[in-house]
Amino acid sequence: MNDSLVIRKILGMKTIAVVGMSPKTDRPSNYVSMYMKQNGYSIIPVNPGQKEIADLHCYPDLNSIPEQVDVVNIFRRPEYVPPIVNSAIAIGAKAIWMQDHVIHKDAGQKANDAGLLVVMNDCILRQHQQIY
Repeated sequence: MNDSLVIRKILGMKTIAVVGMSPKTDRPSNYVSMYMKQNGYSIIPVNPGQKEIADLHCYPDLNSIPEQVDVVNIFRRPEYVPPIVNSAIAIGAKAIWMQDHVIHKDAGQKANDAGLLVVMNDCILRQHQQIY
């Protein structure tokens, strides 16, 4: 499912909602997102337990984000993925990125069937560094 053309298309999108972003700078959800921000991407943290992360307004869920989201980057355990994918479809996101060790084939297929690009079990930072 992770072909290089899909990865390149997703990396060409600039607004990324990060579901499960942590305020802790040593957590992958934080430092991966900050790397992407430093490389020109608009990052929208999604974490119901936070109001702000890294000086960015944090939303409790995808449905609360007032702007168009291109990519939903998921840093949650696989069992939490299906409702996130449902919300991503509902808000009109263009792509789902499930980070390393986040695998949910049924949810990935549902997103794909809805017309979203899907990457699963891969790191967006690592792919960005390899391509750019």
